[in-house]
Amino acid sequence: MSNLKNQKIPEAEFLKERQEVLQAWPTGENVDLDEAIQYQKDLPEHKRMAARLMKADQEGETLIQPRAGVALPDELIELLTYLDEEGEADLLPVTIDSYTRQNQYKEAEQGIEESQEMGRSMLNGFPAVNHGLETCRKVIESLNLPVQVRHGTPDARLLAEITMAGGFSDYEGGGISYNIPYAKKVSLEDTIRDWQYVDRLIGYYQEQGVDINREPFGPLTGTLVPPAVSHVVAILEALLAAEQGVKFLTLGYGQNGNLVQDVAAIQTLKELANSYLSKEGYEDIKLTTVFHQWMGGFPQDESKAYAVISWGATAAALSGATKVIVKTPHEAMGIPTKEANASGLKATKQIVNMLKDQSLEQTAKLDREKEMIKKEVRAILDKVKELGEGDWAKGTVRAFEAGVIDVPFAPSKFNKGKILPARDNIGAVRYLNTGDLPLPDDVKAFHKERLAERGQYEDREATFQMVIDDIYAIGKGMLIGRPRE
Repeated sequence: MSNLKNQKIPEAEFLKERQEVLQAWPTGENVDLDEAIQYQKDLPEHKRMAARLMKADQEGETLIQPRAGVALPDELIELLTYLDEEGEADLLPVTIDSYTRQNQYKEAEQGIEESQEMGRSMLNGFPAVNHGLETCRKVIESLNLPVQVRHGTPDARLLAEITMAGGFSDYEGGGISYNIPYAKKVSLEDTIRDWQYVDRLIGYYQEQGVDINREPFGPLTGTLVPPAVSHVVAILEALLAAEQGVKFLTLGYGQNGNLVQDVAAIQTLKELANSYLSKEGYEDIKLTTVFHQWMGGFPQDESKAYAVISWGATAAALSGATKVIVKTPHEAMGIPTKEANASGLKATKQIVNMLKDQSLEQTAKLDREKEMIKKEVRAILDKVKELGEGDWAKGTVRAFEAGVIDVPFAPSKFNKGKILPARDNIGAVRYLNTGDLPLPDDVKAFHKERLAERGQYEDREATFQMVIDDIYAIGKGMLIGRPRE
């Protein structure tokens, strides 16, 4: 075990490390922290993510946000303006390209040049580090909504420096959620420490009176992730961020498809996170939630894709999520057109507006789901704290080593990969194999019974074939991967 611990980075150490971080690419040299803080303070309120999320939270509103990013700034501004005006988005993203996510700035530079030559984006996102401070500010100043950085970067320090100084008011990711589902060989000690720097930077802005929102990536691998597993990661990343001085957090969850379970997940996520933050002494955290529409395979047929989008919009609205990340009807085909992106937004907006004054009744089934999620999360987090001898950062690393935290279908070699999820007979995600998760016996029995019930209905054993069938089910027009007649 390295020197990693859940402790606020001392200011002198942080400021010294900044000098090294900013030297990783020439655009870093243009960042002056005092000037950047003043630039953020001068942003109008309608461009500040934390303020908009707080207003939505108070008014019981579910905001809609797309995914979007292209290589060149003028095209990016055109795309995001279109999603604001035609798509009726409430919040905007800038998705960062894959080269930048791997800190491959030379390759990103080539991608910019090729995009300029070809007259269209040759990258799958916006290389913010290469474009630098002034170009980031040009983007922010050209738009009328708050903008979030969305990426997938294990070492996101330089990207954070440039985009925060560039006027972005929300930063996605975390040392667990942008490692385990995204990288194969990067150690958790490294990514947790690198993300402590990111959170310390945002905490530093906060100390100077600048509210920047942080959003751990909730869906993880986006494939049949049991709610308790993603909740554990979200809460751990919230605790790690809070220690570094972050005050505004949006915790997320990826849609699984069973309405009752999805509503239970969002409701318990906020309750559990507030409980753990409070227990650890972080009393002044402002917490909101984000619901990610279905992250798995989509139907190729546009009409069917709209149905999947609309189901996600419904679950987001009825769960009371503060915002929903919207998919497009071209999801199965690759990068969508701006028109398709706007269409997904408008379909979502219509449903969210129609359901604004409705909620799901607190039934016995919903209560049971919530109770089960809470039991699982507490059992896992209690063990994480025990393994870390009270330190959440150390506990996280040791928990992954022991399989106490385990993310299904993750590429990381630091993830055990022993748990197997499958749907029960009403489409809720259960554990076919609990691996080394420290779940109570009654919880294990519950999952086993639910899957046995499906097996009996389908006249087959609950085996790995169920998992495979469930992964492909929505793309084939169903939620549960039933055997073909």
